[in-house]
Amino acid sequence: MLSAANLKGTWATLLLPLNKDDSIDFGCLQEELDIICGSGIYGIYTNGTAGEFYNQSEAEFDRIQLLVSGKCRKANIPFQAGASHSSPGICLGRIKRTLDLKPDAYQVIFPDWLPLTNEEQVSFLKKTAQKAEGIPLVLYNPGHVKAVLHPEDFSRLHNEAPELIGIKVAAKGAEWFEQMRAHGKGLAVFIQGHRLATGIKEGVAVGAYSNIACFNPSGAAAWYRLMLEDIEEALLIEKEIAVFFETCIFPFAKAGYSDPALDKLLAFAGGWGPVNTRLRFPYKWISENDASEVRRKAKKMLPEMITRF
Repeated sequence: MLSAANLKGTWATLLLPLNKDDSIDFGCLQEELDIICGSGIYGIYTNGTAGEFYNQSEAEFDRIQLLVSGKCRKANIPFQAGASHSSPGICLGRIKRTLDLKPDAYQVIFPDWLPLTNEEQVSFLKKTAQKAEGIPLVLYNPGHVKAVLHPEDFSRLHNEAPELIGIKVAAKGAEWFEQMRAHGKGLAVFIQGHRLATGIKEGVAVGAYSNIACFNPSGAAAWYRLMLEDIEEALLIEKEIAVFFETCIFPFAKAGYSDPALDKLLAFAGGWGPVNTRLRFPYKWISENDASEVRRKAKKMLPEMITRF
């Protein structure tokens, strides 16, 4: 079972490979999972943003969790089940149906059609923890959610719901890191993958649900190990990654593409597995021609540690 003390490292998401008719290509999904399991990654999680958790049927959700739990247990890799959904009832149902799979943690988001008050946030976490029956919780609160929490909110939530062992957040500047050092105690703080070396240097982050693992799970795992051995060298690599993102990734965000579109762009550009760039209707995706150009630039701009597989 995961705890705030042992939840750390670079974790890889399971991206959703899609056929042209919007159905899930489960053959490619198994191939993708096999590659990730052999990459040296610290853990695997399902139904993050790149897994398009908001755009799945419940039958598809159940099939994905069953597949991942079996593969991860066989490979002795910890896994977190993403029970996230904008509907709190569906979220609780996803937890109830997967309890027998014994995930190492459940990832959840706050219901987001109407932002929750402080009291409602605590109520949601307590109810979710009750349904999880001792399996700990990780709260997803990245920068694109409707209600972005502040550092002091996390200590408040952890005090009220101690089953909350970790958070995924978007790291900001020096003041944010200072506040998180004060308010992140008792929580495993995970930040965006491309800034992980900075987060570790600041003494705040312990891991990432990583967009760099989308690009290359093996390279992301190797970079994290370097952070533990030589943080200054790892920070130099982070600078190269930052230039690559500014040049090749963020322009697509500014053009209106969503975070899952960017994650699938990274996966296709990394060229390590069978994931294409498609998103489910009605969301637009980045063409494979554009993604291939990003792949070409990545080979020139990123160090071998990140691009190798």
